[in-house]
Amino acid sequence: MRIGICGLGTVGSGLYNLFATNKNEIARKVNQDFDLVQVGCRRDHPDCDLSTTNVTRDIFEVARNPDVDVLVELIGGTDIAKDLVLDAISHGKHIVTANKALIALHGNEVFAAAEKKRVSVRYEAAIAGGIPIVKSIREGLAGNRIEWIAGIINGTSNFILTEMSREGSNRSFGDVLKEAQDLGYAEADPTFDVEGIDAAHKLTILASIAFGIPLSFDAIYTEGISAITADDILFADELGYCIKHLGIARRTQNAVELRVHPALVSKDEMLAQVNGVMNSVMVGSDAAGATMYYGAGAGAGPTASAVMADIVDMVRSESAYKESAHSISMPNLGFTSLISAEVLPIGAISSSYYLRLGVIDRAGVMADVSTILSNHGVSIEVLVQKDARLRDAQIVIVTNEVLESEMNRVITELESLDAVTSAVSRIRVSAF
Repeated sequence: MRIGICGLGTVGSGLYNLFATNKNEIARKVNQDFDLVQVGCRRDHPDCDLSTTNVTRDIFEVARNPDVDVLVELIGGTDIAKDLVLDAISHGKHIVTANKALIALHGNEVFAAAEKKRVSVRYEAAIAGGIPIVKSIREGLAGNRIEWIAGIINGTSNFILTEMSREGSNRSFGDVLKEAQDLGYAEADPTFDVEGIDAAHKLTILASIAFGIPLSFDAIYTEGISAITADDILFADELGYCIKHLGIARRTQNAVELRVHPALVSKDEMLAQVNGVMNSVMVGSDAAGATMYYGAGAGAGPTASAVMADIVDMVRSESAYKESAHSISMPNLGFTSLISAEVLPIGAISSSYYLRLGVIDRAGVMADVSTILSNHGVSIEVLVQKDARLRDAQIVIVTNEVLESEMNRVITELESLDAVTSAVSRIRVSAF
């Protein structure tokens, strides 16, 4: 099996050096030699010794090289990466990629092209770095009906929320974001991470392989963490919760929920213990119950490890098919056919809610708030009033489970009260 790598950035250089360091060990495990025959990159990487490697500055040369069996796409982005992958597939090459945006946005087209050419596309490294979550769902839980997935699948957001919640920190979102950028955890433009787009890409793929539905990125409800304040962190802590940024996919009777948003998670839940830049995914299934997968979600080593695992799988699969006189042809999402399923709009989803509102500290305010909640059939599980001498009082409420559309009406009426001095902070409460 002959490998070509396109892209020699953080992950590409990690993979190149993994080849150099562990090639003999990996070959022993698969009982077959394989070679890295070409690298396509715009510039050399200072950590890689390329003196004996065939290097080209034209990545499409790798896609068309007859000596390459597997193209590893690590250039990132979507437009050029899509053209590269489709070109490689048209030349009969298998694909390994760490590009979650490519799969989430263009996976349906890429997989259709791969099926037509009877080649395979592997993408373990696209979700949660070194955590083998794709293989766990497709292989380890193959005998199960998966009911739900909940994950912390973006390390930058998790780092920010962790630092904001450290005891006595009282740090703002902007302050911790700046630290994350200084440490290299967040990009100069952090939008994809902190506004949930990166997590939504990953959830798109997870839901598709778990439920057998088409990739549906445009249908996912996506909300980031930039509106979370130090007050929210403090009040959640006092109530026995921490705030995590979650990707959640859940089956209902005739549809699925797909949503990315901050959530209050009980400190007793396993996901509450996942801190810093680490990732974790919980999977709820009928036979195995709830299982949890934890590890580094990014970085050269963990992601290169996941890419290498896909290459090894490719080598093993190709060997098996050659021995049986067949060419490799795998359903790239793990299903021979996909099912159509409605993705519920966020307004049709039920949840418990944390509400925080600033109010003028005067008689009758609490009664007005309680009346609005009661008129909409919303029960109060917890109610706390914080008396602040130097600013407006804060009312914190945790409700029972209610439809999002109904909660939207509640919040509109609360914000219309003369005594309410700011927009209502709303965070969903999740339990698994």
